This record gives sequence, structure tokens and C-alpha cells, in this order.
Amino acid sequence: MQNDARTTIDPSEVAKFEAMAAEWWDPNGKFKPLHMLNPCRLDYITAQIAAEFGRDMQDPLPFQGLRLLDIGCGGGLLSEPMARLGADVTGADAAARNIPVAQLHAEQSGLTIDYRCTTAEDMADSGAQFDVVLNMEVVEHVANPLTYLTACQRLLKPGGLMICSTINRNPKSYLMAIIGAEHIMRWLPKGTHDWRKFITPNELETLITQAGLTPVDRQGFVFNPVLWRWSLSARDLSVNYVTASTKPA
Repeated sequence: MQNDARTTIDPSEVAKFEAMAAEWWDPNGKFKPLHMLNPCRLDYITAQIAAEFGRDMQDPLPFQGLRLLDIGCGGGLLSEPMARLGADVTGADAAARNIPVAQLHAEQSGLTIDYRCTTAEDMADSGAQFDVVLNMEVVEHVANPLTYLTACQRLLKPGGLMICSTINRNPKSYLMAIIGAEHIMRWLPKGTHDWRKFITPNELETLITQAGLTPVDRQGFVFNPVLWRWSLSARDLSVNYVTASTKPA
């Protein structure tokens, strides 16, 4: 299967996640690492959105009135909490088998989320725009990161916010994300990640800037094997990390 020059979708990457689609909401299944990381991801995402748009997290629906896109939404692990916080959520994923899983779980949870099997490029070409784009653990799976991030920039309204997380590329990340997560702990199927596609924080910042966005923050997601939990770190971006950037108004 040849990769369409008009899209950054890598068919082999899509196939990996389609094969695991039914396990999205199993906290002990193949997506266990994301379930473990999700509270930490949500802490960062909610803090950045609240700060950027002047929202009070003590309000019952602090993100009401904000249009949010969760690109690469998978089964909806981030889309659902964003909807519960009041955002008007669209979840998009190129893996067709993910969408029915996400739709069914949202329906069972009493949530209204617009799930679509589509790409960032196709959505951008349609003229869709959002206040917030969540772009979490996707950029390391696409065929052309700059083209993909440029599509994400087009999907933002002027003054909008993009949250983007990925994995650093260095010997430690190979040991932790490939050897540790896939081979020793078996948290993920072997071959889920390609270390050569990992992106350093400086590389990602350059790509984000080239795409027309302004980087405003970056922090690391750090796993503590003693406490068995993730936390945010302003200094340690050695493996998993997250960035925030804005689109000039």
C-alpha cells in the first residue's frame, strides 16, 4: 500500500492501532501505559487551557464554549474528560476501527462527542477550526511531521492552543520506551514504536515554529517506578514530554 502524497498517514502505523482497537478501554490491556499516563496528561492539558482562555477549573463546566479537536483520538481517553469539562469535542482518527469503539463508549457514558474517521489534512482542507487541538502521541507515527503539524496549525483559530506530546530520541528513550515498555514490561506490542521516528524537544520546537505556531511551554512526563505513577517535570524531558503552542491572533 503506497502512502498518498496528499496525506501524512503512514498505513503501517494505522494498521498497528486498528489491530488493538477493541482494547482501548481495558486499563490492563495493550493501552495500559496510556491509562496510567492519562491523569498526568489531563493535569497538563487542563492547566494550559485554563491559563490560555482564563477559565476557572472550580466551575462545573470550565471549558464550556470552547471547540476542541482531539486528533488521533483512539478510543476517546482524552475526548471524554474534555467533554465532561464542557468543551464541544470532535475526535478524529485515521484508524477506522477506533471510531465505533469511541462512539459506543461515549454513548454508554452519556456524552455527546463528534467522532470522525478522517485525517488532520482533510479536516484542515474542509475549513474546520478549533480553539484547542490536542495532538497527543501522534506526531511520532506520521510520515511527515512538518506537513502534519502545519495541518494542525490550520485547524486552530487565531489565538488557539495546541497541546502536543511525543517521545524524545536518545539512548534512554530507546531503553525505556522500546526495550522496557515493549520487550520487558510488555505494556505495548513489539513494534508499536519506531525509535528512529522519535523527536527531540528542540526538533519539535523547530517544527512547531516552522508550522506557524509559537511555542509557549514544554514539560516532561516522568515515570516513578517506586511510586508507580507519572508526574510532570519542568527539567526532565528525557523520554516522554509535552508542549504547548499558540497560533498568533
